[in-house]
Amino acid sequence: MDYQKDWIGIRSPLKVAEKSRRIGLTWAEAADNVLVAASEKKAGGQTVYYLGYNQDMTVEYIQACALWARAFNYAAGEIEEGIWPDEDPDKHIKTFTIIFPSGHRIVALTSRPSNLRGRQGVVVIDEAAFHADLAQLLKAALALLIWGGEVHVISTHDGTENAFNELVEEIRAGKKKGEIFRCTFHEAVSDGLYTRVCLRRGIPHVQAEEDAWVQDVYAFYGDAATEELDCVPSQGGGAYLSLALVESRTSRDVPVLRLAYPQGYETAPEYIRLADSLEWCERELRPLLEALPTQSVQSFYGMDFARSGDLSVIWPLIKAQDLRKAAPFTVELRNVPFKQQEQILFYLVRRLPNFLKGAHDARGNGQQIAESAAVEFGYNRIEQVMLTEGWYRDNMPPFKAALEDDTLHGIPADKDVTGDIRAFRVVKGVARIPEQRTTEKGGAKRHGDAGIALVLADFASRQEVEIFEYHRVSPTAVHDRQIKQGAGWNQQKGIW
Repeated sequence: MDYQKDWIGIRSPLKVAEKSRRIGLTWAEAADNVLVAASEKKAGGQTVYYLGYNQDMTVEYIQACALWARAFNYAAGEIEEGIWPDEDPDKHIKTFTIIFPSGHRIVALTSRPSNLRGRQGVVVIDEAAFHADLAQLLKAALALLIWGGEVHVISTHDGTENAFNELVEEIRAGKKKGEIFRCTFHEAVSDGLYTRVCLRRGIPHVQAEEDAWVQDVYAFYGDAATEELDCVPSQGGGAYLSLALVESRTSRDVPVLRLAYPQGYETAPEYIRLADSLEWCERELRPLLEALPTQSVQSFYGMDFARSGDLSVIWPLIKAQDLRKAAPFTVELRNVPFKQQEQILFYLVRRLPNFLKGAHDARGNGQQIAESAAVEFGYNRIEQVMLTEGWYRDNMPPFKAALEDDTLHGIPADKDVTGDIRAFRVVKGVARIPEQRTTEKGGAKRHGDAGIALVLADFASRQEVEIFEYHRVSPTAVHDRQIKQGAGWNQQKGIW
């Protein structure tokens, strides 16, 4: 199936699969492992070490390898049982081995070996989340990468605090180099999983029966289906960012510029409203923008839009020569009409030094100003973001990592702003803003608005941007040329 081929096709020293139960990913891994072990060294062949957490899964894996070896018509020895020695005789580990003419082997072990160090080849850690002391096992396995080995980690989830989920988050955050692969039960079904089940059972495929089968599988798992089938680690729900972390990145030198209009203000003539907001920009924004450095910096911004109820927040971000990013100020707009929000945004962005990229929450009404900004500043420079669960899953880990390593700082030391940033909660294993709203000092409602604007600004700063530069070149010599009028005939003495 396509998702199995996609997994095999990832050629990375470290690759990690977060998967649903029983979708045949280990089966596909066994096929790849046979191809690797059967190949000569000059063709990239290596010995493969498979680590399961119990004997049943180890036996199932080695039998799959034997089947694939026969299917590929590779000469291979019979499955041999053996012992993996340990310094403690009571901890000897039972092994199952297939030897290939290439000299390489597939060695399946029934539990974690303590002396994996010093070995060389491909290490496959199956159902990694359920291994005892996975962190130490990964330490030993990753040492094999130094001499060209590979580490393949495959697992369903077992909670947010599990070492497997931490590994996934570290790779997504860019803290650890590796490739992430994800396949839910629904994705496997859409790729033909039930068709394969029918083929194995010798029954015809009927769509109605497939739908009922999927429903039954989810019913069997009940509340655990989200984790077991949908690749969402359980036991979440706490604050994603600690108060200590957020406050350590605040600065009292970063102002929050707030503009709020009373209800009914939008009924005033537009030219009066635009004059009001222009005056506000000249008075509040211009001095701060003119004070920004212009050399060796790059500018970005994020905007979370709201027309009424919640806030619109514009979060400019300045990246310095040392790659650290900080806000020079932030802007909060409450009950500001559409046209004036656009006016204020354009005023600000046009004056940002070396502006490269902006990102907008383009859901609902936010799509209008996001599209206007893209028309004004270029579709290649304005990201129109749909804040989906998948987007949060991919972009919250690097955002958190930037705060932790202090490359992102300069958050206003403001109770409402820090409260917005701390509003992110782990919901179904993904950090996002929950539905409930908070109340700011004046009694108005907030919904993590400043937090979303900051995440969007950080997202914009991490996007690839094509920069065009030009240098004026002076001509080496000046050649005066007479301008001819009427083809120059009136300046000539004769036609001939």
